[in-house]
Amino acid sequence: MTRTYIRDFHGDDLDQIVRLWGQVTRENEWPIYSLAEVIASCQQDHAVVAVQGELLVGAAVGRGAHAQGWIVFFGTIDDAGSDVSSSLLHALERKMAPLGLAKLSVLIPEADGLGSFTESGFHVHHSVRYLERAMPIQRREIDALKEVGGRILPPHLWDRVAGMTHEKTLLEERLVTPLARPELAERFGVVPPRAVMLFGPPGTGKTTFARAVASRLDWPFVELFPSRLADGGTGLAGGLRASFETIDELEHAVVFIDEVEEIASRRGGTPPSPTQGVTNELLKLVADFRDREGRILICATNFVRALDAAFLRHGRFDYVIPIGLPDPDARRAIWARYIPVESAGDVDLDRLVAASEGLTPADIEYAARRASQEALARALSDGAQGSALDTDDYARALGSTRATVSADEIAEFRADIETIARL
Repeated sequence: MTRTYIRDFHGDDLDQIVRLWGQVTRENEWPIYSLAEVIASCQQDHAVVAVQGELLVGAAVGRGAHAQGWIVFFGTIDDAGSDVSSSLLHALERKMAPLGLAKLSVLIPEADGLGSFTESGFHVHHSVRYLERAMPIQRREIDALKEVGGRILPPHLWDRVAGMTHEKTLLEERLVTPLARPELAERFGVVPPRAVMLFGPPGTGKTTFARAVASRLDWPFVELFPSRLADGGTGLAGGLRASFETIDELEHAVVFIDEVEEIASRRGGTPPSPTQGVTNELLKLVADFRDREGRILICATNFVRALDAAFLRHGRFDYVIPIGLPDPDARRAIWARYIPVESAGDVDLDRLVAASEGLTPADIEYAARRASQEALARALSDGAQGSALDTDDYARALGSTRATVSADEIAEFRADIETIARL
């Protein structure tokens, strides 16, 4: 199956835009915007398209004025899929973000379905079929977000985290609901969290969960990299402080620090640790960060035992949540993501799920890609198209895949759940 790509509109796309507009616009139905208006916006305003090879399978066209954006045309061919629709809407929103829009709106004919829009965060205003979506970042925040390398993530990342039901339930109850619905949290006396620690073996998806939380909240995602914080010439502690000061200009934010043990390791010793001053600075910043609403700090570590004791103390991090290896449902979803459609009927997923127990998502991805690469090499060697991959192809790749997480690390992780986790 040919992959679908989202890109900016080109002048050469115009004929296919006209064709798509004709397919989307039903007979005897007045479109909200005429074909002439759609063409004009393609050429003068903002437009993105979805293409499969040379075929244009979808388009989203918008214009903006006076802090409000309007979707002039949105359509996909019938079998393009919901992922294409959501990707188009997200791409158009990202393209129009520099305009500093307060909201993005769309009017659609009464007979049209609402799914693509409501699934992407648009809300229906009844009686006029008017949909709008509040922009997650305002004009005054754009420069600050760029300065710290933040971005708005696509919708649906939360739904795409398959399996891992226990972890998702914890994050939904502890993080997402209190932050997204503060009035409900207040009703039950729940204080929205300000800082959370995720810990577990490497490659278990801690970053994926942090990104999914930002997507679920529809808040900007800002990832701070300890290795880059000192690039500004002010030292590591100064770079950390400057980044938090810039983040303070954002109304909402999910701030993520991976491998936080690099800047929050145990203090003490003679001579003191080189990062002791940075750890002191981070402890102060976390305390100040907690005073502001509408933001959350998520830190992640593979070595929770290496963190300074003061860092995990009550009052700094609300929860210390373990993220372990993928469960069977998660492994099944990961395999399904990498097995080509043409081969799906020849592969015993149950066998692969069982054989990949103890592997991280990255391990499974490596095995799947290795199997595909070896199948391609065979096809090229035989001078033929080659046959679809089968279960044995993936089993052989699994046999050559070294598990990232050892049995000792798994045992240590389970012990840490008992002694360090705070749920």
